[in-house]
Amino acid sequence: MIYTVTLNPSLDYLLTLDSLSLGALNRSASDHFLAGGKGINVSQVLTTLGVPSSALGFTGGFTGQEIERLLQKAGVSTNFIVVEGETRVNVKLRAAEETEVNAAGPTIDSLRFEKLKAQVKNLGIHDVLVLSGSIPSSLPEDTYEQFARLCSKSGIRFVVDAEGASLLKTLPYRPFLIKPNHHELGEMVGAEVNSLQDAVKHAKTLVRLGAEQVIVSLAGDGAVYVSESISLIANAPKGTVQGSVGAGDSMVAGFLAALEKDEPIEQAFKLSIASGSATAFSDCLCTQQQVDALLPQVVVTPLEGGNEQ
Repeated sequence: MIYTVTLNPSLDYLLTLDSLSLGALNRSASDHFLAGGKGINVSQVLTTLGVPSSALGFTGGFTGQEIERLLQKAGVSTNFIVVEGETRVNVKLRAAEETEVNAAGPTIDSLRFEKLKAQVKNLGIHDVLVLSGSIPSSLPEDTYEQFARLCSKSGIRFVVDAEGASLLKTLPYRPFLIKPNHHELGEMVGAEVNSLQDAVKHAKTLVRLGAEQVIVSLAGDGAVYVSESISLIANAPKGTVQGSVGAGDSMVAGFLAALEKDEPIEQAFKLSIASGSATAFSDCLCTQQQVDALLPQVVVTPLEGGNEQ
């Protein structure tokens, strides 16, 4: 089973407008609620791609109950820990540009944090844990490092999709996969990443620091995959970007879904890019049909000299 952890999930209220005028009355062309949070997005896309997933984390109040209802309706197994207070509502405004207003979320006490750690301790060696998204201010800054340590001791493969120090601190524990975008990669290595070749070069640094596999997305410029044994580059499919929410999470889900079906790394990377692009080209998370339509556009190329470290 693939388990995802979302420490600060949200009930996302997505509003699409023809135009947005600050300080004035605006009317939406469409609106709907979505279960949000990076780990939750991964679980939903995994389910869409035919791979079972279970969502872990914290929920509270009527908004938390609605998240669980939406996920269970979508076929995602859930085992959230209930906290006091309400799960946050995040507002996504899509007009000429995309605007987000994210709430802070409830306080998580140490008792409930320990309950989540106990859930992780009970995972098996054939399970995969995905750590994805921001860490609430009420939890320790080294929360992901603590989970990485638990996974390392138990022999559980884990994936990290987080920013900056939260990700870097997990590298000594050998994450199975990390997925920074090119901006996040640049911040971590202290250099600009302006091309696929730059991304490969600096992704190798993260491999040397402990990551088993690295996928770096460069939006419309494509993506790279790097491990100790191979480096791959790929183009991005053509399409009209509707929004960026969930695209990176869909990349993680696509990659893991292919590996669960014993596909080779090249095919997993290809499905990763198609899944991320399909979500970017959609108002919501990708569908299987949308992913299948984009797969033929993705060309994966081994990089000569990619084995050099």
